[in-house]
Amino acid sequence: MTTLKTLACIALATSSAQIFAAEFEFDRPGTGFGTSTTPVGRLAWEQSLPTASYVKSGNETTTTLNADMLLRTGLTDSLELQLGWDGPAWSKTKTAGVSSEQDGLGDVSIGLKKAIDLQDDKLSLAVLAQAVIATGNSEFSNRNDIYTLGSTVAYQYNDDVDTSISMFYEWQDSHWAITAVPTLQYKIAGDWSGFSELVYRKAESQDNEYGLGTGVMYALNERTQLDASVGVDLEGSARSYNAGLGVSFLF
Repeated sequence: MTTLKTLACIALATSSAQIFAAEFEFDRPGTGFGTSTTPVGRLAWEQSLPTASYVKSGNETTTTLNADMLLRTGLTDSLELQLGWDGPAWSKTKTAGVSSEQDGLGDVSIGLKKAIDLQDDKLSLAVLAQAVIATGNSEFSNRNDIYTLGSTVAYQYNDDVDTSISMFYEWQDSHWAITAVPTLQYKIAGDWSGFSELVYRKAESQDNEYGLGTGVMYALNERTQLDASVGVDLEGSARSYNAGLGVSFLF
């Protein structure tokens, strides 16, 4: 389930992180993305500390760490530019007691997110156009560029609960894939909030893929947030898990 882990790690499109902010929300952590955009003249820096994945298949285990990041800046009141990087990465593979380690750099991405005004206090919509450019080292790269069109529709159920669904349509090396991410976001207490998500993915000529993720966020102030998240893949004989810590700043 490599592609699902890639989606979760890159933060190319991640779920709302400060879900109760009226004007701005971070896109860490999670797989979907929020419906707000960065204010004009401001810069959001969203950094993992790091993201980790663990895969066990038969007698082989692979552990991967990468410090992915996303920069977001407002171009207009409803349009933002996104620049992402999978960052430096390290992996360790152990097969029948024999270990090997690799390190390198991941791919970069560029995207535009547009918030669409539905003239509704509870319902919001945003679309994302993005390209992942396969510039990383071969061990940590998607090998071929990925072009994605995404959308998120969010509904504020009440002051404590938000629901949303993100959809991604991908094209890579003449092959298509679709990903759906329904998400529940909730306030826990004080400056603490959380999210839970289901990730469904169907790629051309591949079996259905499923994953679950959950996490918490803590708002240090209006411009700084800490987060932690975990996830698990549900199908196949291999056991696959991912987790991450992160910090986000608005300058």
